Amino acid sequence: MAITLQRRKVNNETEAAIARLQEFAREQAERLGPYADQARHTAAHGFRQARGWTAPRLETAADRVEDTVAPRVADLLNAAAQRVDPRPVKQGWISLKRGGRRRPRAAVILGASAVTAAAVYGALRLRQMTQEAEWQNNLNNAREQVRETKGQLATKAKETQHRLRSMGRKTTEEEAEAESGPESTSELNGRVTS
Repeated sequence: MAITLQRRKVNNETEAAIARLQEFAREQAERLGPYADQARHTAAHGFRQARGWTAPRLETAADRVEDTVAPRVADLLNAAAQRVDPRPVKQGWISLKRGGRRRPRAAVILGASAVTAAAVYGALRLRQMTQEAEWQNNLNNAREQVRETKGQLATKAKETQHRLRSMGRKTTEEEAEAESGPESTSELNGRVTS
């Protein structure tokens, strides 16, 4: 069978299947159409009931927000507006305006410089104190090591002296025996020969 004949046969089968499916869809639409209309009316009725139930609750929530949250939000917005305002408002002893009079810029700069200098001095002093404490700790450790080494050397020196003394006694005894030994042999030799 040729390829073109096979394609025509497949196309004919496909068209027949599509026609069958379209007919089945029409039958189902006629059969289920009334149910779909009923479901649409039921959903619309339920939606209306839900809106009727929700509306009073939303009004209550709006009243609560208006009474509790809104004042807080208003305060926050006022504070933000004051921070953004290019004309500073009197806010205590730190503000640049005092009684409608501006403080001299030099005084503000001088005060800020003094505070910065004090902070830098404090940081440097703290760093110096920590270094001194660390150096003192290292010095104490070195002193302790010197004491330990000195004690070890003293112990070794005593042991060496003790060994030398005990060896010195042995050498003197050996020397005494060596000195007395030849005399006694000469005496013996003299007795034997005489």
